[in-house]
Amino acid sequence: MLSRKATCHSHGQDSSYFLGLQEYEKNPYHEVHNPSGIIQMGLAENQLSFDLIESWLSRNSDRTNFIENGRSIFRDLALFQDYHGLPAFKKADENLNLAVNINSQVLAEFVEEIRGNKVRFDPNKLVLTAGATSANETLIFCLAEPGEAFLVPTPYYPGFDRDLKWRTEVEIVPVHCSSLNHFRLTKSALEEAYQQAQKLKLKVKGVLITNPSNPLGTTMTKDELHHLITFAVAKEIHIVSDEIYSGTVFDSPSFVSVIEAAKIKYPKDTTLWSRIHIVYSLSKDLGLPGFRVGMIYSNNEAVISAATKMSSFGLVSSQTQYLLSKILGDRKFTKYYIKENQRRVKKRHEMFVLGLKKAGIRCLKSNAGLFCWVDMRHLLRTSTFDAEMELWKKIVCEVGLNISPGSSCHCSEPGWFRVCFSNMSKETLNLSMQRIKAFVDSINGGRYGQNDARSLCSSRSKKVTCYMGFIIVKICLST
Repeated sequence: MLSRKATCHSHGQDSSYFLGLQEYEKNPYHEVHNPSGIIQMGLAENQLSFDLIESWLSRNSDRTNFIENGRSIFRDLALFQDYHGLPAFKKADENLNLAVNINSQVLAEFVEEIRGNKVRFDPNKLVLTAGATSANETLIFCLAEPGEAFLVPTPYYPGFDRDLKWRTEVEIVPVHCSSLNHFRLTKSALEEAYQQAQKLKLKVKGVLITNPSNPLGTTMTKDELHHLITFAVAKEIHIVSDEIYSGTVFDSPSFVSVIEAAKIKYPKDTTLWSRIHIVYSLSKDLGLPGFRVGMIYSNNEAVISAATKMSSFGLVSSQTQYLLSKILGDRKFTKYYIKENQRRVKKRHEMFVLGLKKAGIRCLKSNAGLFCWVDMRHLLRTSTFDAEMELWKKIVCEVGLNISPGSSCHCSEPGWFRVCFSNMSKETLNLSMQRIKAFVDSINGGRYGQNDARSLCSSRSKKVTCYMGFIIVKICLST
């Protein structure tokens, strides 16, 4: 009695990435109420700069109360909006003087500022969406038919298996990158993936990249972008660049958008420009995933028109638009925020990498993002994905750290893990480093077991049931 979509199993929730999140929800760490619980290191949230935004809000309390020129504008914001957004933000409304639609100049200027004002964004070519998840899916709906394919370099964000495929029924063909060259994108890897799609009789419509990379935490080089653009031109396919972490670049090399790379060689009147599309969100740089504000930017008028119509199924509330337009419109604040947030991310990254180093664990050298691509190959029992899953289960269920195994990111080499560091306090991060060091030390001593798990916790014990795919592992933890 249900639809095919309601009964299908292609959502991707059975990924170890999502299973780890579920295990955390069953037994979340709390410094007082549950000190031996699971520490969340699988969620890429930025909680390092909340105080900066809270300080701005305290200085501008009239904005949070929806007061404009001494009068309440609550009723104006409460009314239904057309999905194009209110025109007041593009052109001052003579009566209300409201800056409501952040789908325009203020958001465009903020995105430009993150990129060092090296590229310009026309507000008329920007579509507001309910987060980057919605933006990516909307673009796939606009660019491909069910059964067609996008190439995606690995390792990639596990959520793409849900976001890009579930409702669109478009396929993902992995572009396998190697640790031998630090997982950099190559011409040969792109071509091999394209040929694989041909063998599978899949029509390739484009390449989707994340730049900076999730989960690598690295920015793409100009050479990589050149390989990508040249490939897309030769195959006459689209490029979707998810640049959600562009404001978290804290070290050299600096961030280069695909738009900046393309304009070096290709004039804007070439057909390539109608096949380049940018995704961005305020979830990571401003740490506001709950606000659900994302965007699509494209020079393709047909894509913008279709995406605008689709956005009616995921509108951002007028109250959210109004508040964020005021925050982003304060250019002095945004300049300070971007610089200070990058400084804090860098400091936390250094703290995390040093903690892992003390435990005998190394990371891929990175310069962006809210996570590290952590090399635990030396901790595997054997160089297999089964051994990777075995290690992951121990780290989640016994050590009490939710991290994401590389296999969930479609990494072709077992033993890599994505570990997040910016969604917790320094004290909690220190505790997580103590737990991982005790775990590694016990492995090196050849004696790791439940007693070692208990040593990381206090005296009260309980049972935790971990659902890892179809395997149920019951382990006694001390709490």
